[in-house]
Amino acid sequence: MDDLTRRGFLLLGATATLAVADSPAAATAARAGLWTGTAADPGAGWFAQPRRAVRPMVRWWWPDAHVDPAEIRREVDQLADAGFGGAEIAAVHHSIRDKSVLDPARHGWGTPAWNAGVEAALDQAARRGLTIDLTIGPSWPAAVPTITPESEAAVKELAYGSVTVSGGATYAGEAPPPAVAGHPARKLLLVQAARIEPANSTRDETGLDPASVVEVTVDGGQVSWTAPADGEWMLIAYWERGSGQRPESGPHTAPEAYVVDHFSQSGTQAVIDYWESTLLTPAVRRLLKRSGGALFEDSIEIETDALPWTPGLLAEFERRRGYDLAPFLPVIVLASEDPVFSYGAVLTRHARKDYWDTVSELFNENHFTMLRDWAHSIGLELRAQPYGLQTDAIAAAAIIDVPEGESLGFKNLDDYRCLAGGRDLAGREVMSCEAGAYQGGAYTTTWKKLLRTMGGAYAAGLNQTVLHGFSYADAPGAAWPGFAAFTPYNGTAGYAESWGPRQPTWRHMADLSGYFARVHAVMRAGTPRADVAVLRQTGYTKTGIGASWFTASGVPLGWTHQFISAPLLGLPAAKVARGRLAPDGPAYKALFVEGDKFYAGERTMTVDVARRLLEYAGAGLPIVLQGDWRAASVPGVAQASENEQLRTLIGELLSRPSVRMVATQADVPAALDALGVRPDVRYATASTLLTARRVAGDVDYYYLCNGKHVENPKPPLAPIDHDVTLARTARDGVPYLLDPWTGRVQRAALYTADGVGIRLRVALRPGESMVVAIGRPGLFGTSARTAPHVVATDADLVRYDGGTLVVRASRAGTYTTTLSDGRTVTSVLGPVPEPVVLSSWRLEVADWRPEGTVTQRVDLDRLMPWSDIPELADVSGIGVYTTDVHVDGGAYLELGEVTDTCRVLVNGRRLDPVNQLNPVVDLGRGVKTLQVEVATPLGNRLRVADPAVYGGLARQPYGLLGPVRLVPYGEARVREAGP
Repeated sequence: MDDLTRRGFLLLGATATLAVADSPAAATAARAGLWTGTAADPGAGWFAQPRRAVRPMVRWWWPDAHVDPAEIRREVDQLADAGFGGAEIAAVHHSIRDKSVLDPARHGWGTPAWNAGVEAALDQAARRGLTIDLTIGPSWPAAVPTITPESEAAVKELAYGSVTVSGGATYAGEAPPPAVAGHPARKLLLVQAARIEPANSTRDETGLDPASVVEVTVDGGQVSWTAPADGEWMLIAYWERGSGQRPESGPHTAPEAYVVDHFSQSGTQAVIDYWESTLLTPAVRRLLKRSGGALFEDSIEIETDALPWTPGLLAEFERRRGYDLAPFLPVIVLASEDPVFSYGAVLTRHARKDYWDTVSELFNENHFTMLRDWAHSIGLELRAQPYGLQTDAIAAAAIIDVPEGESLGFKNLDDYRCLAGGRDLAGREVMSCEAGAYQGGAYTTTWKKLLRTMGGAYAAGLNQTVLHGFSYADAPGAAWPGFAAFTPYNGTAGYAESWGPRQPTWRHMADLSGYFARVHAVMRAGTPRADVAVLRQTGYTKTGIGASWFTASGVPLGWTHQFISAPLLGLPAAKVARGRLAPDGPAYKALFVEGDKFYAGERTMTVDVARRLLEYAGAGLPIVLQGDWRAASVPGVAQASENEQLRTLIGELLSRPSVRMVATQADVPAALDALGVRPDVRYATASTLLTARRVAGDVDYYYLCNGKHVENPKPPLAPIDHDVTLARTARDGVPYLLDPWTGRVQRAALYTADGVGIRLRVALRPGESMVVAIGRPGLFGTSARTAPHVVATDADLVRYDGGTLVVRASRAGTYTTTLSDGRTVTSVLGPVPEPVVLSSWRLEVADWRPEGTVTQRVDLDRLMPWSDIPELADVSGIGVYTTDVHVDGGAYLELGEVTDTCRVLVNGRRLDPVNQLNPVVDLGRGVKTLQVEVATPLGNRLRVADPAVYGGLARQPYGLLGPVRLVPYGEARVREAGP
């Protein structure tokens, strides 16, 4: 086998051939699902048979209430049988372009038909042990049919109108109407005048003199104002109006729903009132208390033609910021999302910062906090995507029960790390992800693509996967293979993906859901650990903005970081003890502060935050500040003496021995080293390895992935193969290898240990992951005896077989093994057959067509994609490849390239799930008949079955492509040694 494969098996110990633990009773108990255990005291079943709560979920798209309760129950069963833990019901039907086929009055969101479907889903889910999450409204953003754009609770915007008035001239007439048309009902809030100052202009903004701003009297909507003689003036009117925004792809209700004001209590109360009066039937209330689940809100996609607004914002701004916003309105207003006026770069930037900080606080208090508390009152948690606006999503992630990100909109892993910081400082457990929404990927998305996308996200803290998605079976006008929420999309192939029984790969879904569940279980074990907290002055996410040095240079060397924002420093966990920030949570070893990347890199900090940092430094927390902070300023428009107070505090901070200020990001590693800060994971040279650590009692769990920081890295990921050193909590801790594909656990036989930790060799293909646990001997039900382990060998692999060390190799010879007690032993392997390329196969394909399944058989003397076989060129389905081999001893099967999912059967017996990203299988002994079952996406069939929509898709190379090799091996015992 190739060197990377050999080293991968050397590290993993060929777990595919081993029992869940190294006793027959342990294996039997795990297979029967009898073991529970905890991460701190795990039986093998804790990992092998993950509980429902950690299993993946789906977005379950309904075409509003055009659903049958009996079909709803069947679909719950389909999800349960495939190994899922829950579903989120969402009224979404972007694929239905002709909305006249829908009946929102009788089959809309919130109708009795909708409630009947929800009741059926909740009841059947409770029977099957699944949870059901309920989306806050139809589609998105949150909306209810009980309001109109003029209602107090409806989403608002502040529009402006302006007219230029020459010096000494008089303007007489109506207040200038809005520059951008919108909902006709509007309220005149204020009229101002300001002198034009060209020196403050930018390419896109008209400069104004902030000192010249005056309020203009309005009488019955009429203005009569004479401009001073010095220069040209701008007369500006501000209009408060409802935006009239409706949820996506409606109508979903009758009367039509309108989006609520997310910044006011009245907007959130309108949602609560509708649920209490209409959606929470007695049966739904009873079932929610029985099964739990969450209320879900999608990303906050407030679409206004002007400035997002809420009534009372002027008063709230003055109460929170300490000054009047009105004189700064000219530089706050927007036209089609673009700024209009400027007071000069610095003052304008500071005023806008204060505006968005105020909106952020209102949003988090009046919407998320209020919704969360109400959700708890009806037996639900609150899960939400707390981004989409320029608000503090890091702080929001500490408020909601389950913060959620998305693989489509998040630009890199730092977007997840923002949410993880809020979650972990608040002491919450779960961070979720809307996974796999690829534009144009409908019916062509492979599981390999999704696995590669998600691998790195788990290292960034993700531990719940909500697949995008699972569509209800049918809808008015839907073509084969059934209703899909996002395809067709504008007449062509839409967003991925409608998973479910309509997809051939669903046959292998339990293998994939098991993998996700085991990764989730590990990523919820105990408490998270991160090396460094990065303090953000502005807590936006879904931006792709990373941290200086750490993102580009630190992560490739093993460093881990999370982002926190100022509100989090007030949380109970945000204390320093034993030199760690949040010692009972992420236990950050250092705090890193740089300029505000969202506001020109300014070195800003509130006085309260500076006091908090000074307290941390006094408790011994290492703090690194990048840039010259001696002239720092408060964020926003400074009030009396604030900057002076801040600079005094910064001076005190810089005098503390645990604080360093560095000029550039290149100086960061030296500062960390001088402060004695080291990462938990280390390797010698830069790598694409991504890591996450969790600690449960004295057990350390490490998730390791050769993963992507961004979706399409350049250059693309390559395999990695290098040593990795992992810190350990228990001084006598030994490593265990946990296979997330099979659920099998084995103590590692080959490693070195020192005062730093455990050193292992890690070899991973692109996107591939592994899990290492470090804990006391006897963990996972293994024998507690201690004995020398292996520190070096020239064999392909060394493993424990019960109480014996065994070496394995694919060639005959004498192999030398060095033990941890210093002894060197040799093992002799006799003749081993040469590897064989398997090229001749009998192929039987179940061809999935609109009219039904057709079986086709082909004899192959060489492997090739179905697209190159005339009778299979446009086929999607399930193919079974069969060949006869004769192997008495052990052998590996290297499958090479497969599209898409696969299973392997030996002598008619199905083996453990295949690692879909590195499909190398240990066949064991006595192989006579070998079968490889391959399932494909539906794209090739749809491109000919529905060419009007999918005809533009390229024909994909489906099937077993290989090359496929059979690689025999021999084994020999090294010595008796108990694991």
